[in-house]
Amino acid sequence: MPFISNTDKERKEMLEAIGVARFEELLVNIPEKLRLTQPLKLDEPLSELEVTRRINCIAAKNRHSEAMNSFMGAGVYDHFIPAAVDHIIIRPEFLTAYTPYQAEVSQGTLQFIYEFQTLICELTGMEIANAGMYDGASAAAEALLMASRHTRKEKVILAGTLHPRFYDVIRSYTEDVGLELVIAPVKKGATDLDELAKLIDKDTAGVLVQTPNYYGCLEDMQKIDELVHAQKKALLIAAVDPISLNVLNSPAEYHADIVVGEGQALGNKMNYGGPLFGFFASSFSLQRSMPGRIVGGTLDLDGKRGYALTLQTREQHIRRAKATSNICSNQSLACLAATVYMCLMGRKGLREIAEQSTIKAHYLAEKIGKLNGFEIAFDQPFFKEFTVKTPIPAKELIDKLVEKDILAGVNLAETGMKNGLLIAVTEKKTKAQMDELVKALEEVNNG
Repeated sequence: MPFISNTDKERKEMLEAIGVARFEELLVNIPEKLRLTQPLKLDEPLSELEVTRRINCIAAKNRHSEAMNSFMGAGVYDHFIPAAVDHIIIRPEFLTAYTPYQAEVSQGTLQFIYEFQTLICELTGMEIANAGMYDGASAAAEALLMASRHTRKEKVILAGTLHPRFYDVIRSYTEDVGLELVIAPVKKGATDLDELAKLIDKDTAGVLVQTPNYYGCLEDMQKIDELVHAQKKALLIAAVDPISLNVLNSPAEYHADIVVGEGQALGNKMNYGGPLFGFFASSFSLQRSMPGRIVGGTLDLDGKRGYALTLQTREQHIRRAKATSNICSNQSLACLAATVYMCLMGRKGLREIAEQSTIKAHYLAEKIGKLNGFEIAFDQPFFKEFTVKTPIPAKELIDKLVEKDILAGVNLAETGMKNGLLIAVTEKKTKAQMDELVKALEEVNNG
């Protein structure tokens, strides 16, 4: 039986119904040079057992964080995930290929999204959160558009210490919408506050700052708050690591107007970089400019707790000209994993994860800083990630350590630091694993 299980007779009837004699007539708009003129070069058919063996052989070639000593980070982190997270999200009422666009039909879906929003508000200290974004980068782009809508200004300032992928997504999002993107200079691994102060003026809609930033350094958000809010209408947008908020000041404490971030660290596996999910929170005053949708809790006529989509400012729900965003998904399953994770870990557990990550990162940084030829790049406070100046190009160093089953970190060459290595440490790292990295770095440097 062919993959499409229609008979020749049924296919002929369908073609006649749409007014063509042959399937090829449906391809007339595709240039002849782009059409496949010969059969695909496919392997011979395999049984299920043979396909499984083939896939397992291919998968075995992957080098992943569970099999190697990994210090990879830069937005996607190897935190411990309790087995109960996967066990809950694979339940058939949650694990489905269907995106619940009309979520009102499922009180269970609405409930966990509502709980997700509540947890994000508690984590960030903000007053309202939406039902989730595609990822941290698109959430940041949406925040800049939101700031422009709210202030009716078109100049936005981006810290030069943002993740490079954030820049890429923001440029794609804001192309041809009239937004002026201004990059604030970097000084010693953090935003140059003197230069930032010069850039902020009456035409500024918002300022986006990431903390911890791409180099792992913590930004002086209290000072940035003062600079941004010296202009009455300008909004401060903070992009944060959710795990860090368990030991650092919440964005609400430094008066952020909008808070965004990548949520993968909350109960989602690294998965070679995705799928991810973003979170988005703000003050109540901005709620009607918020992208996506928001789930609200209420009581029905019988006094029973119920949930419904309240603000649905998407192009699917209101007139396109009035929509704040065309985002169509809330990354529901990834948000559910984060919700389960945060509930399982609790306040004490999340704080312990953050504290262990911090302590271990500083232990490793101190050890590496003592190695001949290596140097901690910036004299700035950091959370769980730090940048190292290496004696040889970082790419060469990374490649050599892969041979020792160590993923040493992220190459910062694209930021102009050819000898820059970004190292991330989570609560999963043991002293032995960190010492193994230090020893391997020393061996490679000594030839």
